[in-house]
Amino acid sequence: MNRLGLMPNTENPADMVYDVAIIGGGIVGLATAWRLLEKRPGLSLLLLEKESTLAAHQTGHNSGVIHSGIYYKPGSLRATNCRAGKQQLEEFCTTHGIPFDRCGKVIVATSDAEVPGLHRIFERGKENGVECELISAKRLRELEPQVAGVAAVHVPETGIVDYKLVSQRLAELIREAGGTIQLETEFLSAVTAGDQQKLSTSRGVFHSRLVVTCGGLHSDRVARCCGFEPETKIVPFRGEYYKLRPRAEHLCRNLIYPVPDPNFPFLGVHLTRMIEGGVECGPNAVLAFAREGYTFGSFNASDLWETLRFAGFRKLGRKHFAAGMGEMYRSLSKAAFVKALQRLVPELRASDLLPAPAGVRAQAVTPDGNLADDFVIETTDHAVHVLNAPSPAATSSLNIGETISLQVLEKLCC
Repeated sequence: MNRLGLMPNTENPADMVYDVAIIGGGIVGLATAWRLLEKRPGLSLLLLEKESTLAAHQTGHNSGVIHSGIYYKPGSLRATNCRAGKQQLEEFCTTHGIPFDRCGKVIVATSDAEVPGLHRIFERGKENGVECELISAKRLRELEPQVAGVAAVHVPETGIVDYKLVSQRLAELIREAGGTIQLETEFLSAVTAGDQQKLSTSRGVFHSRLVVTCGGLHSDRVARCCGFEPETKIVPFRGEYYKLRPRAEHLCRNLIYPVPDPNFPFLGVHLTRMIEGGVECGPNAVLAFAREGYTFGSFNASDLWETLRFAGFRKLGRKHFAAGMGEMYRSLSKAAFVKALQRLVPELRASDLLPAPAGVRAQAVTPDGNLADDFVIETTDHAVHVLNAPSPAATSSLNIGETISLQVLEKLCC
C-alpha cells in the first residue's frame, strides 16, 4: 500500500489503482499533474493522452503570447488566474532555462472613434493590476515605427514563449516525480465501481480514485463520458494565420493589437513576434467544420452536425451574423485579410505574407447563444472537469493547475 492506502506502483499501468487519472495532455492537464506531484510526493498519477505527442492541439498551435490580463473582467477567473499564472510561468521558465521575452505590446486605436474603447481597456488593465500606460501617436511610432494610430495603450509586461517547450519540461518533471504518462490512449468512458473510477480506453481499462478531465476541444464530450452533463457545448473556431516574409519582419518589432470590437467575441487580427523568430499575423476566426479542423477542407460530419443542431450555436450565429460573414470573407480573400492588417500597418502588402499553420479554439457556448466568457471548472464527487479554458489558459496554466490540485487533494483526504 502507498501513503494513501492504495496499491503500489507496478510495471504495468493497467494493473494498479491510481490516486488520480488526468485525461488530456495539453498544458492545463500537464500543469495540474505537476502541481499534484509537487504538493504530494508519492501520489500515484496517470495522465492519458490520445495523440502520439503531448500538447498536440490548442497548446501546440498557440501563438506563444504571455498575456498580461488587461482585457478580462476584474475579479473573473480569467483575470485572477492570468495575473497569478503569468508570474508563475515566468518563474518556471527562469528556473528551468526556457527562453521567454517580456517584449511588450501595443493596443492601437486607428481612429478617434476607437479612443473611448482604448480608454476602457486601459482602465480595466489598471483595475487588474497590469503595468500599462496610455501613449500618444508620437510615442507609439517610437515603439512601432510602421504602425498607424492616433493613440495606444502600451503594455510592457506582455511577453512571448514557446508553450511546447513548457509542456515538454512539465512532462519531464511529471515522469521524474513518478507520474505515468500514457500516449496514444483514447479515453472512452468512466463508471463508478465502489470507491474507484473504472476508465475504459483504447488501450484497456485503468482504475483511479479520482478523475480530472482537461479535454480541450473535446472537453464537453469527455465530461459526458464520465457521467456529467455540462450545460455548455464546445463549438470549434479555426484561427487562420499568415506569417511575414523575412524581408517584411521589420514592419513589426513586437506585438501589435487592434482595439477589439466589444460586440464581437474575438480580438481581431494582430501581429505577433514569435520567440523562435518570425512574425505571425492573425487570427481570422471562422467556424471549423471539425473539432480538429486545422485546414479549410477539414470536415467531420458528426462534429458539424453536433454544432449545427445545437440551439445555442444557432442563436450565437444570429447575434453575430454580420461579423461572422466578415470573418468568412477574410478566410476566402487574402486581399480582405491584408486590408484588415493594413489598418494597423499601412505599408504591409499581400506579397509580404506567407501561409502559416492554423489553430482551433475550443469555445464553450451556452444554450442561450452566449460565449462562456470565463474559465469553467465543475466538480463532482469523483471528478473535476475543465469545461472551458480559452485564452489566456496557457498563460494561466500553472495557477489553474494549482487550483485544481487543491480541489483534488481535498477530495482524496476525505
